[in-house]
Amino acid sequence: MPISIAVAMWFWGRVKGPEPVRVLSRLAMLVFCQVTAVVMVFVMVNNANLIYGNWDDLLGTGNHVRAVPPVPPQEPAAAGQGTAAPAGGGGGAPAGDAAHPAANKVQQSFRGVDDPKVPGDVQKTDLKGQLSGVDGEVLVWLPPQYNDPAFKDKKFPVVELIPGYPGSSSTWYGTLKVSEQLKPLMQQGKVAPFILVSPRTLLLGNHTDAGCTDVPGKVNADTWLTRDVPQMILDNFRADPSADRWGIAGYSAGAHCAAKLSLAHPNRYRAGVSLSGYNDPATEKDSLVGKDAKLREANNPVSILKGSAQPPKVSLYVSGNKGDGYEDGQAIAAAAKAPTTVQVVETTGPHSSDVWKDMVPGVFEWLTGVIPVQ
Repeated sequence: MPISIAVAMWFWGRVKGPEPVRVLSRLAMLVFCQVTAVVMVFVMVNNANLIYGNWDDLLGTGNHVRAVPPVPPQEPAAAGQGTAAPAGGGGGAPAGDAAHPAANKVQQSFRGVDDPKVPGDVQKTDLKGQLSGVDGEVLVWLPPQYNDPAFKDKKFPVVELIPGYPGSSSTWYGTLKVSEQLKPLMQQGKVAPFILVSPRTLLLGNHTDAGCTDVPGKVNADTWLTRDVPQMILDNFRADPSADRWGIAGYSAGAHCAAKLSLAHPNRYRAGVSLSGYNDPATEKDSLVGKDAKLREANNPVSILKGSAQPPKVSLYVSGNKGDGYEDGQAIAAAAKAPTTVQVVETTGPHSSDVWKDMVPGVFEWLTGVIPVQ
């Protein structure tokens, strides 16, 4: 912006021609200064909050859906609650799914994240989802104990981190400072040494929210998050395959995802954390799911609980201000039956990353109580 102002000042008295031309030229200079000021403020806000990861995300021109194949059947929840691997017993298909033999392990290459706001010990890989047909980046952070020789034979618990909409796979690390806040707590033994995983969730172009859902003919977002990404973690890291050692956490639209995915897949997740989320997918105006009556109902956490053949063995932490997630948490708690447990926490403050960032230590101490150190 300073450059645009300097340019305008330089040319202001040098514009030649008839009076109407000079007036229009100077008006164009003022508009140019205003536009550059707005762009500069937007860039500053985006850089501070990591809302968009790149220009394609901002412009809605990115599409990360390579294909929308039929998804292999999932393992029955009743057979796997608390014991089955999040994405399968070491292969691309769920454990015990004889109709779909295990796929070969896919070894990924990892690199640093090219973002000064993201800590240097966060790794990034580009994953081609074998089951979902989704392509996207996945960011991974390993706890301090991971490379300690004393833990060389240990398998670690995992928490998937889901950003809001719009949101970047970097936001949890760069804005909420999750790894920087948790590293000393892990070293002190106050928080379990979780592997932290944040996958891309902006999958569709045209500013459309996939809602972490499999939508026939459109996107397999659920399968991407709950099968392809966890399987990649199992293939490349010493991650514990038991669902009892996996959790999923999100804020805003990501909170909705965390609640519904943990309840819908108790054979993959033991705990879910929802920070300022919602139950009705249509709350997000850009939600693809919210525009379909059947999908909207099927992806409401309350509907999932009421429709479960047996209550899922899942613990939920749901927080929100009044009018911003708190009542939704109460509705989930009212619909839950043992062994499902729901802790609803009322918060104060705006719907913002500043609130969620301050909650990170307490949330992960709660997760440690559900998924304890082994």
